[in-house]
Amino acid sequence: MAKTKNFLLISSVLLVALVFPYVAASDYSVSSPPAKPYDKKNDVIVEGIVYCQSCDYSGTWSLEDAEPISGATISVICRKNSGRINYYKAFTTSEEGYFYAKLDGFAMRDPLLDHPLQACAVKLVDSPLETCDVFTNINYGIKGASLRYEKKSFVTENYQTVIYSAGPLAFRPENCPPKP
Repeated sequence: MAKTKNFLLISSVLLVALVFPYVAASDYSVSSPPAKPYDKKNDVIVEGIVYCQSCDYSGTWSLEDAEPISGATISVICRKNSGRINYYKAFTTSEEGYFYAKLDGFAMRDPLLDHPLQACAVKLVDSPLETCDVFTNINYGIKGASLRYEKKSFVTENYQTVIYSAGPLAFRPENCPPKP
């Protein structure tokens, strides 16, 4: 019985000795407010150019002699790893055929499976040119052009932007003269 009492006494003392540093170190002081969680804003941007392919290269992936299309529409589509779409937005090209698509509202639930490089693609939607409005699959503009990371980013203490590239993409004229 004496051994049991000694064992309980020693166990109690050890337990108090183990717990005391954690109680003493906890944040009970009034002088230091609890730290706020760090909230960094992350933006994802996709860029590229849309062209009108020259009739001389119709049926190829060549963009030699191609002209940029102002006002062309592309879409950025991002899918969950289950295949369901979790982001869709259309964007219009500038006068130089350039699109700069800021993916407002895009969220990565899983940094590996929902990452833009795996989850997002760019597709051709519409050309404003009646003379050049047939879809081509150059760089998979019909199926969905994959994004490429080209080491473009902007990082500050509270903000981070990563810019991905897609394409170039192209439409082609419907009626090209036959090649001699």
